[in-house]
Amino acid sequence: MCGIFGIYNHRDASELTYLGLYSLQHRGQESAGIVSSNAERFLSKLGEGEVQEVFSKEDLIKLDGKIAIGHVRYSTYGASDIRNAQPIVVKCSKGLLAIAHNGNLVNAKILRNKLEKEGAIFQTTTDSEVILHLISHSKEKNIIESLKKVLPQLKGAYSLILMTPTALYGIRDPYGFRPLIIGKLSNSYILASETCALDIISAKFVREVEPSEIVEIKDGELKSYKFAHTTKRSLCIFEYIYFSRPDSILCGQSVYNVRKNLGKTLYIENPTEADVVISVPDSANSAALGYAQISNIKFDFGFIRNHYIGRTFIQPKQKIRDFSAKIKYNPVKDVLKNKKVIVVDDSIVRGTTSKKLITMLKYAGVKEIHLRIASSPIISPCVYGIDTPTKKELIAANYNVEEIRNFLGVNSLYYISLKGMIESTNLKEENFCLACFTGDYPI
Repeated sequence: MCGIFGIYNHRDASELTYLGLYSLQHRGQESAGIVSSNAERFLSKLGEGEVQEVFSKEDLIKLDGKIAIGHVRYSTYGASDIRNAQPIVVKCSKGLLAIAHNGNLVNAKILRNKLEKEGAIFQTTTDSEVILHLISHSKEKNIIESLKKVLPQLKGAYSLILMTPTALYGIRDPYGFRPLIIGKLSNSYILASETCALDIISAKFVREVEPSEIVEIKDGELKSYKFAHTTKRSLCIFEYIYFSRPDSILCGQSVYNVRKNLGKTLYIENPTEADVVISVPDSANSAALGYAQISNIKFDFGFIRNHYIGRTFIQPKQKIRDFSAKIKYNPVKDVLKNKKVIVVDDSIVRGTTSKKLITMLKYAGVKEIHLRIASSPIISPCVYGIDTPTKKELIAANYNVEEIRNFLGVNSLYYISLKGMIESTNLKEENFCLACFTGDYPI
C-alpha cells in the first residue's frame, strides 16, 4: 500500500503535503514523513506513527520551501523501523534527491546484492533505497536520462515521487500496479496516490500518470517522457475492493460505486432471504449497502467500529477471548438478536478474523449467519506491495468453500465470482492484476 504526495510551487507546500498525507492515512499507519526544498537545501521530518502524531504546527513551519513530498508507510519489504521511514534523502553524484515509493520491487535483493558488491552502503532495508543508489551510480548527468537507464532495471510495482532541489518527478511502472495521479491548484502541480488527496486542498484532478511514464515538473512546466513500452495494464483490483478510499476516483470509476456494484452482484449471483444486511466496517460498508438496495433487505449497522485505537494499547492481564477483535468491533445486539443476518465483508485472507467476528455475532444472539464476500477466493500471495501471507496461510488456497464455511461456523458462505468482480468495476479484465485470485503473475 503506502500513500505518497508531492506538490510543486506553493508557499505552503509542507502544510498542504500534511493535509494530503492526512487524507491518505488509510494507506499506511506505521510511519510518516515530509521533505521540503527551498531550492537550496532539503528539510525533513520523519517519525513513527500516524500523521497527527508525527507532525506539530512548529514542525511544518520549519519545513519551508515551495516544493515538498510526503509519505505514509505500510511496510512490505523492509522492517517496520524508523530507519525505513520515507521520504528517503541522499546526497549523491546527481545532487540532492528525495524519494517516496508506493509498491514493491520483486528483484530488489538481486539489485541490492549487486550494488553492495560494487561498494554501495545502504542506510535502510527498504527496496526504495535501491532506486536511489541506481540513480547515483548511473553515468548520465541529466536526471531524465538517468531515470530512463535505471527504471527498466526495476521489476515489480512502483509509483514514485522523486524530488530535486528545484523539480518534482512522478513515475509509474510499466504495468501501472499502483495508482498515481496529477492535480493542479492555481499554478501549483500536485502528485498523489488518490484523488481524495486533491479534494482536501481543493485542487483539481488533471489526469493519471500513465504506466511507463515519467512526469517532470520543472520551471513551472509539466513535461512527459516514456521509459518503456507498456504491454499490459495491471492495476491491482484490490484498490477498488479495499485499499482506496471510497470517495476517490480511479481509472474514471468511483470507488464507492464499484463497491456498491460488488454488493449488488453478490445478491444477483446468490440471492438469499434474510432480515437484515450488515457490513464488516468500514471497507465493506458500500458493498453491503449495494446488496441491501438490490435485495430490498434492510441495511443496518450490526458492528460498531472503534476508530480511536492508537498504535499501541494495553493488553488486559486477565485473558479476554478474542480481545484483538473486540477492541476494534462490537456487535449491536438490538440489530442482531433472533435475526437472519447477511454479513458482507470485502475479503477473507487467513480466516482467523472472520471466525472471531462470527463468534461475536453468535454471542449477540443471531438466528442465522450468511456470509457474503465482495472478492473472489484469495489463493496466492501478492508480491507487488501487499503484505499477504504465504500460500499455506491463505485459507482459500488450502480449503474449499464448504470447508471454509464449516471452519467459520456460518449457515452459508458465498464469494463473488471472478467474472462478477471484474464486471462490477465497469472495466475490462485486461486492465487488472488478478494474481492473488488466479496465481497468474504479470511479472
